[in-house]
Amino acid sequence: MANVSGRFEKQEYSQNSENTVAVVSSVMSGLKKASPLQKGLFWGITLSFTALVSATVGAAVALISPLPAPIGAIFQKTTFPTQTDILEAQAWNSLINQQLSRPVNILVMGIDRVLDAKNSDDVFKGRSDTMLLVRFDPSDKTVRMLSIPRDSRVRIPGHGFTKINDANVHGGPTLAAEVVTNTLGGVTVDRYVRVTTDAFKELVDLVGGVEVYVPERMYHKDVTQKLEIDLQEGWQNLNGDQAEQFARFRNPQYGDIGRVQRQQILLKALQQKIFSPTILPSLPKAVQVLQQYIDTNLSVEEMLAIANFGREIKQDDLRMILLPGRFNNLEEYDGRSYWILNRREIKTIVANNFTDNYTGGETSVYSLRIAIQNATHTKGLARRTRNYLAKRGYTNVYISDDSSQKLETTAIIAQKGDIQSANLLKNQLGIGKVESSSTGALDSDLTIRVGDDVAQFLDAQQ
Repeated sequence: MANVSGRFEKQEYSQNSENTVAVVSSVMSGLKKASPLQKGLFWGITLSFTALVSATVGAAVALISPLPAPIGAIFQKTTFPTQTDILEAQAWNSLINQQLSRPVNILVMGIDRVLDAKNSDDVFKGRSDTMLLVRFDPSDKTVRMLSIPRDSRVRIPGHGFTKINDANVHGGPTLAAEVVTNTLGGVTVDRYVRVTTDAFKELVDLVGGVEVYVPERMYHKDVTQKLEIDLQEGWQNLNGDQAEQFARFRNPQYGDIGRVQRQQILLKALQQKIFSPTILPSLPKAVQVLQQYIDTNLSVEEMLAIANFGREIKQDDLRMILLPGRFNNLEEYDGRSYWILNRREIKTIVANNFTDNYTGGETSVYSLRIAIQNATHTKGLARRTRNYLAKRGYTNVYISDDSSQKLETTAIIAQKGDIQSANLLKNQLGIGKVESSSTGALDSDLTIRVGDDVAQFLDAQQ
């Protein structure tokens, strides 16, 4: 695993580690009396932890930092201090001095269940159902999350070309990190986190479920995998089991990529739920329950540095990106299903999101491939939107499938993480909300999911 010396700034503690541990526990037990600083760091830790565990369904969340086993012990075994005002101030000062000094890349893998491996280290030796490369960048205070489809066709040293989700089985996180680095043209993987699929179900239940729009009737039964998916279309509050069903459902049209898109939708929903103040009392219990499902080489100090970084991150500072590629044809590779990577577009994604010298894209927003999806009951609105953009110089706009989810406010989706161009488009239209995710049209650079506000806007232009 790559050396991360210099990426985390480690300051000396003003008191010993036991005192620091006690203070963290004190905050967890009495958050109502905590100072704004304490609450800020607490949110950094819990949001980071939640985001990381959320990655078990695959597409990350605002802040991704795990709580390794020593942190779990903090909340289970520590005696709460009583009269420690001076100690608390000193210890908190030492905690907030843990800072990221440079961007850090963390490989997050959600591991498939391994039969008969419960309560042993073998639970982490399965295939990676989810693989994410998450970059915490203190220079612009963003979190970039690259979703790597499990069916991506890559070369695994010693095993030839196969699906990337086999890497963990053959060589654990070390080999998986090597494969990701090679696939991305040399991007360093600084740390890893592996999470079993049970963690996400537990977390969703602990926070009272997540509200998600199910775009279609979902039913699938697989006796061999002991899997049954049965969800109705429409807005629903999904419990842990239902959320896993939503994440794992495989639509024949979009296959593994549809799963990635739904996983990103789930993670956004969980992120919003965690930001709700009503969830706060559930988080300490979540830490205790979920630590058994996590394996990582992040140290406590590194986790605290990421948690501190997380205190300054807003929900909109998360960039979700899909590793670019295409579905293989049936006649290719003996009919086995693969996601065939687009090496040219990967270079662009890496240059724009995983290098230290990114200065912004050079492509004009007017030439980007822009998909229009109608998310209203108004017929012909996608066509009217396309015509409006064409008259204003946009040369590569096309109409995609209607959205089953109806919107009042238009969503402008940076499908490949180009948030700059998405914001330019929003400013030129004067309406809509920008998000960075891979839930738009697969072959687009930007997707405009037109809402009712577009109809009002276009009517006013006449």
